[in-house]
Amino acid sequence: MNNIKVVIAEDDFRIADIHEKFLQKFKQIEVVGKALNGEQTLQLIKNEQPDLLLLDVYMPDMLGAELLPIIRESSPKMGIIMVTAATDKVFLEKAISYGVENYLIKPVNRERFDEVIFEYIKKHTLLMSNQEVNQSYVDLLFGKNKMERSGKSTGLPKGIDEITLGKVKAVLYEKRDGLSAEEVGQEIGASRITARRYLEYLASIKEAKAEVVYGIVGRPERKYYPI
Repeated sequence: MNNIKVVIAEDDFRIADIHEKFLQKFKQIEVVGKALNGEQTLQLIKNEQPDLLLLDVYMPDMLGAELLPIIRESSPKMGIIMVTAATDKVFLEKAISYGVENYLIKPVNRERFDEVIFEYIKKHTLLMSNQEVNQSYVDLLFGKNKMERSGKSTGLPKGIDEITLGKVKAVLYEKRDGLSAEEVGQEIGASRITARRYLEYLASIKEAKAEVVYGIVGRPERKYYPI
């Protein structure tokens, strides 16, 4: 899969640099430009055709909320994540009405930022995949396991957390030709043992399958594939 192209629209260049550094953690993401105002934002979108826009509300020449209908006219499928200090409910309602993926309030919590980006990567990867559209696919796409944040149990077994599980799923759908536990661990920044625990869990609930393959020297290796 090609890199996910991202544009950062933020009038404070220091904050834009911080968000760019946050994004450098994700190998799937490429920041293709940073804009300091609305005019630059529209020009970058036109030139780069990004997959995702991180958009501030308060821009010096126009409000980010005013940009939304213009952006949606030219880029109806582009993902948008608002990153802003604006807490006005009117802005939030407008963002939702224009299909904004998420809404992060400054100062941004790094853990929450990472979680939101992981969710976007997972959704983007699923949409770009050739997986058959069934209920399992739709549940993944719409985040079936987000109940944990509302105080309800996700039903996940001990030792399996929702965020890491989402990372593993995203990696599997991106690399559909099969991955070992060691390879998945490298992709998500975890140990082989941790990765294997999550992969075996996915296999147990029929969201992945495991096959033993033999390398060049004949050594067997367990590979995991998305279902």
